[in-house]
Amino acid sequence: MKSILCATITLMLAASAQARLNVVATTPDLASIASAVGGKEIQLTTLARPNEDPHFVEAKPSFIVKLNKADVLVHGGAELEGGWLSPLLAGARNAKIVSAAKGDVRCCEGVPMLDVPTELDRSKGDIHAAGNPHYMVDPENAKIVAHHMADAFSASDEANREYYQANAKNLMATLDAKLKEWQTTLAPFKGQQLVSYHNSWLYFANRFGLKTELFVEPKPGIPPSPSHLAELMAKMKSRGVKVIIVDPYLNRKSAETVARGTGGTVVDVAQFPGAIKGTDGDYIALMDHLVKTIADALKGQGAAIAK
Repeated sequence: MKSILCATITLMLAASAQARLNVVATTPDLASIASAVGGKEIQLTTLARPNEDPHFVEAKPSFIVKLNKADVLVHGGAELEGGWLSPLLAGARNAKIVSAAKGDVRCCEGVPMLDVPTELDRSKGDIHAAGNPHYMVDPENAKIVAHHMADAFSASDEANREYYQANAKNLMATLDAKLKEWQTTLAPFKGQQLVSYHNSWLYFANRFGLKTELFVEPKPGIPPSPSHLAELMAKMKSRGVKVIIVDPYLNRKSAETVARGTGGTVVDVAQFPGAIKGTDGDYIALMDHLVKTIADALKGQGAAIAK
């Protein structure tokens, strides 16, 4: 009798695990939002590591297996994962997550995209036809994505619709409260400039009243030449810009060269939770860190300008 009972419990637990919505997220920021919305009703897999360039993720064969078993695929869209996701999807052969299927969640849908080109000219570097795909560093866009995920999870798992919608509503309320706090922290620095290595911080700057008009790259995806770095340093000196922000997958040495030539500071930032200690799997913890770190750096820049 005891062995039968144990076997029954095991089967029940297995059935329960299988009943959970199998969600695959391409990047850790989207995974964090998916986790908050899906909670205990989803089984979540994240493909990209926190410190990887989302444009150039290592497409492992194991990813094909994970995508083949997915009920829902959560991805950034707007060509964020364009170079590596499409071949994996072709190999996975999963009708649930192909383009426009119920389980295909393009998180950029509904997001007001910035830097949408009027024409595609590859001589200008890596230009994205749908606009700049690094939109998740604007918390307002994270709210849009949360709402989008709740609808998508509900469509694939109607029985838990109320649960997903309630979780999304709670997350959006939390983001509203935190956004006020973050805006208050960065308000004293409105109009100040940052140097970004790559044009991946436009949405953050736009939300918090900052400027990112100077880049270590001469064009998106193009390594900087000595002449470009010299020109950048001259502009920084003339404008009193001291803060250079760099993602973990980019060439920090070039940024350090610029910092030495201008008396500037290199600030390590990240698009994804987990790339910075203490932010593992937590979008809000990441934003807390980014706002505080950039505010501290700009405080020093402001003091330098005042002198």
